[in-house]
Amino acid sequence: MSELLNPKDFIITRKRKQYKFALFSNSDLCMEYADWDKSFAPNVLEIGAGTGLFSAELARRHADWRVAAIDVKGDRLQKGARLATEQGTNNVRFLRTRGDQLLELFEPGGIDTLWVTFPDPHPKKRSAGRRLMHPTFLRIYAQLLSSDGALYFKTDSHQLFTWTLEQLVAEKWRLDEISFDLHDTELADDYKIMTTYEQKFTAEGLPTHFVKAYPPVAAD
Repeated sequence: MSELLNPKDFIITRKRKQYKFALFSNSDLCMEYADWDKSFAPNVLEIGAGTGLFSAELARRHADWRVAAIDVKGDRLQKGARLATEQGTNNVRFLRTRGDQLLELFEPGGIDTLWVTFPDPHPKKRSAGRRLMHPTFLRIYAQLLSSDGALYFKTDSHQLFTWTLEQLVAEKWRLDEISFDLHDTELADDYKIMTTYEQKFTAEGLPTHFVKAYPPVAAD
């Protein structure tokens, strides 16, 4: 007979989640889609930011940058916001929104650096449209990036990475730097700042796949 589940476990989990959402709501660095302050005007975006620790560290290292971390789950983002607050980092914001809403929030051509870090691979073929490196999203990113801006992508999923390279080539993005094992390279240290998932997968012996790409050249 399978072990019976204790209803109290669900109550504890729900309370923990409510507590994390409360931390998000009470942080000056966290915002909902409807409350986004467009005057912040970031030049660095992290899409699918999860806990936001990657963005928090980028902002700490580069005080002259304005960094925004985007995710659909505020209970995750509050972790990065707490760290930024503890470190006195004020040049970063954590925004709960969807990837298809980005053009409603940010000016086209205003982003210099756009990161997509360890997104859900959505491995089933019928879910391909939800992948954050799907052509639908790549076209949004291309509009957001400045004339010399670049897209940076990291994942532990070999299948997602090779599929992503195919999409980038098909969409005429210009590949600049590629690695199937980022942490075994001499590429920039900023690239090697670890997300929460990256820490987990690296500890399990999985390499980080990485690509930097420039958007298609606009036709005259």
